[in-house]
Order: sequence, then C-alpha cells, then structure tokens
Amino acid sequence: MDLQKQTAPTPPAELRASDADRDRVADILRDALAEGRLTADEHAERVEGVLAAKTVGELEAFVRDLPAGQTRARRVPAAPRTPAAVTLPADPDENVVAVFSSTTRRGRWRPRRRIHAYAIFGSVELDLSEALFEYQQVMIKAFSVFGNVEIRVPENVSLRGTGGGVLGNFEVDALDSPDPDAPVVHVDGWAVLGNIEGRPKRGRLVADILDRVQRKIDKKARRHLDR
Repeated sequence: MDLQKQTAPTPPAELRASDADRDRVADILRDALAEGRLTADEHAERVEGVLAAKTVGELEAFVRDLPAGQTRARRVPAAPRTPAAVTLPADPDENVVAVFSSTTRRGRWRPRRRIHAYAIFGSVELDLSEALFEYQQVMIKAFSVFGNVEIRVPENVSLRGTGGGVLGNFEVDALDSPDPDAPVVHVDGWAVLGNIEGRPKRGRLVADILDRVQRKIDKKARRHLDR
C-alpha cells in the first residue's frame, strides 16, 4: 500500500464509539429525564439505542435535541493529523513466519518499522499491547493462506487497515488517537481462505513515545560525553 496516497482521516462522527463515549451520552439522557425533557419511555428507548451505537455520530443523534447534547457536539475534536510516512522502509525489517505452526510476539518486545507476517496453514499473533514503541509508525504487511494473523494494539494508539480476502476475512477496527504524537500502526494484508484481524486490547495503554525516545537520546548523549 502506498501510504502517501492514503485517503483522508476518518471524520470525527464516523469514529468508533468507546464505552466512555456511551457513558457520557447516557449521563446526558439521565439528566434530561430528571429535568423533565424526556419521558420515561423516551429515555428507555434512547438508552437502548446508545448501548447499540457503533460510532460517535450515532451517539450524538440521541442527544442532538437536548441542550447538553449541543454543547457536547461543539466540543467534538477534529480528527488527529496523520504523521508523514516518509520514515517507513520499502523492505521489511522483520519477517514473522508460521508454516504449519504458530508464531507469537508479545510482552515487552520492540516492533520494527516494517513487519511482514506470513501464516501458511498456521497462525501468527502480534500483540503490541505491551510493546516498546521506538518508532511512531509501524507497518504490518500480513499474508494469510489457510491461516490466521491476529494483531492486538493498545487502546491509545492509531490503528489503520487496508486489505481484503479471497474466501477469507480481513477485519481491522480503525482507531484514531487524540494524541498526534501517539504511535500509528498500519495493517495491510490479504487473506486467502484465511483470517487477518486487528483490534485494540482493552485496558492496555502505551506510554508517551516521545518521552521514551527522548530518554534514549539523552542516554546515548551521556555515554558519548563520558568517553
């Protein structure tokens, strides 16, 4: 995939809703019921819709006619900027291969800038929920033939996916971090009679990447000065 030709960032209203988003809208509806703006039946119907909503835009529809909902709508942040893709190499820094076997990367590992994952009658698991991100952008090229590639990321990174399948499944739950300096994980793949999926791992958060990189630079500088 040519990242420089990537489509525009997802509009805020089309972002996937989080549990915190649903809780905020439910609080607005509860206050509206207490103030007499909604009847008990209207409140119950809207709460049911909130629980089933998938995007931020769907949630806003339930409070659009309420004063608190108007205030909330004006505070919806703009979609975060996407860092330039010039740092991504054309060739893989790391190959993860499973042929009639399984391969896993998890825990405190350091993902390279470009990872190719191959699952041929096997399974590959790339769990970045505790990974040490040394690069702001990570590209994962996934190939599945009668196999499974599973990718998990922390909740506060940006996750993007482009791919497809032939009698297979390619599914990536897009995320947009509100922090423009958060890591961005790109998943590009093709599944042939196989499965490729990328999802956030609930409750897992990555530390500030710039703080980590700065500490690494400071450490190298101190070593250089000590010579």
